[in-house]
Formats: sequence, structure tokens, C-alpha cells
Amino acid sequence: MSVVTRATLLDIQILRRLVDQPRIGITELAAKLGIARNTAHARVERLERDGVIGHRGREVDLGALGFELTAFVTLEVAQGRLREAAQALAAIPRVLEVLGITGQGDLLVRAAAPNGRQLHEVIDSILACPGVRRSTTSIVLTEQVPFRLGPLLEDEERRARTAH
Repeated sequence: MSVVTRATLLDIQILRRLVDQPRIGITELAAKLGIARNTAHARVERLERDGVIGHRGREVDLGALGFELTAFVTLEVAQGRLREAAQALAAIPRVLEVLGITGQGDLLVRAAAPNGRQLHEVIDSILACPGVRRSTTSIVLTEQVPFRLGPLLEDEERRARTAH
């Protein structure tokens, strides 16, 4: 079930604050929302338990760490070997994300490396995974719109307010 169908207006407001300020404490969160500290704590715990929010991790700028190159690799995988390929991909440290997709491939892999030579090594490791038959690699040149949740949550909050 999606967050939209399960989340209350208060849940959405909490999520917006956590996205805007990942390091916010429960007491400050409660004060900003005008709710009791225990209410904020219980809601955040429920959102974590339900898997809506994870470890409330911090955003990390990979470029600032020296990982200048990001690539998206679309993989075609032999029939019946998707799980095996995904497990092998998970063992590659510079593979950041693996998504099952429809369209021209079976898996979409996001990988990072500090330079072209090391990116080539990562791609070689990806291609060596069991079941991988073919790949297409796209290298990220610029980030035009970074990953974001704020506008989505703002829209859901607006919709939740008008529904009440």
C-alpha cells in the first residue's frame, strides 16, 4: 500500500520536516509542528517500523568524496537469473543501487567511481555477474534536478488538507 493511502496529514507534515532537516530532534520536531513530544516520537517510530522512513540517513555528496563519475548501467539478464545477478551486483561496493525495470533491460544499476579507469573496472565487475548478457552504460554529466521528496510531500500535504 502506498504512503499516500496510509499517511495522515500529520504523517506527511512529519515527513516533510524530516526530509528538510534530517538531523532534527524529536523535541524540535514536535515544537515546529505544535504537537506533543510523545505524539511526534510515536509517529516517527511508527513510520520507521512501517518502513516509510529508514535510518534517517544524511545525504552524502559523492563528488565531495572524490567520486566524480556516476553511471547508470542497463542490463539484460538471462531468463531465470535475475535474483542471482542482483545478489552478485550487491556484492560490488561501488554499485549504489539496483532496480528491476521494464523496457529495454531487466535491471538498472547506479554505480560511482572516482575516475574513468576505475569506472571501467566497476563496469567490468558488473558484466562479470552471473546471468548478465548485455549492457548499456550512460555516464552522468550533470545533475539537472537532484533527487528530491519535498515537492511531492508538499503536494500530498496540500491534497490532504483539501480533503478534510
